[in-house]
Amino acid sequence: MKKVVLAGGTGFIGEHFQKRFKDLGYEVKVISRRQEYIHWEDRSGIIKALEKADLLINLAGKSVNCRYNAKNKNEIMISRVLTTNILGEAVQKCDHPPEVWLNSSTATIYRHAEDRPMTEEKGEIGNGFSVDVATNWEDHFFAFQTPNTRKAALRTAIVLGEEGGVMTPYKNLVRFGLGGPQGSGKQMFIWIHMEDLFRICLFLKENPELEGVFNCAAPNPVTNEELMRLLREKSDRSFGLPAPKWMLEIGSALIRTETELVLKSRWVVPERLEEKGFTFQHPTLDQTLGEIISK
Repeated sequence: MKKVVLAGGTGFIGEHFQKRFKDLGYEVKVISRRQEYIHWEDRSGIIKALEKADLLINLAGKSVNCRYNAKNKNEIMISRVLTTNILGEAVQKCDHPPEVWLNSSTATIYRHAEDRPMTEEKGEIGNGFSVDVATNWEDHFFAFQTPNTRKAALRTAIVLGEEGGVMTPYKNLVRFGLGGPQGSGKQMFIWIHMEDLFRICLFLKENPELEGVFNCAAPNPVTNEELMRLLREKSDRSFGLPAPKWMLEIGSALIRTETELVLKSRWVVPERLEEKGFTFQHPTLDQTLGEIISK
């Protein structure tokens, strides 16, 4: 039986991946802080799970949907670097290590971009806390010498799916009449359908020449203004109040999050994946929202 290890595999993405891999006949091992799974402190259990695994996918990390105070910043950084280090050390101790290790990263690693799209080759790394998290995360991941384990970092956009994730607060905004453009509305929005992210993991596993960094985002990004228009359309709402930056600053403080999550222009395209022949099943936001929003 094929075996996959999902580290941090109990969240929004992890639950979907567990089901999909089981549907394909995989034995699924999960590393988590929840008692019913292999615990992060059980280093021997992690090594045992990784032995002869076909695939390791690391999804672990504290949510960035919070205020960036000192405590949360530390937890966001440590949760990514520490778990990656634990896995790297475990892979190195395996007699028969996983064939492939896919580690989460983020498309936020690139700069605010309203002028041109960011590709893996020509994208410009940004600055600030979120970028520091991403670069440290990738630096630790690629620092491990794993000659028998091929590695790829997934610079992932916002993941859209039917249950939970970012769609819940967006749908609530539209429902209560607040579904207009946010800030200037010109900032770019990138996303990926949950199933396409799953298919990318399989694609990278099945193509042994692929390693390094990959932008995991649908190929047709839109502006925030277009995002909100489509959300209103799919939710049968004809009107939505716009939210200028000053209003977002107040609102984000009240709900304990950061305006960067909405106002940063993320214009990222999946150049390497498409060059290598990957085909997206959900290439447009119109199609994606039509599937996952129930009116």
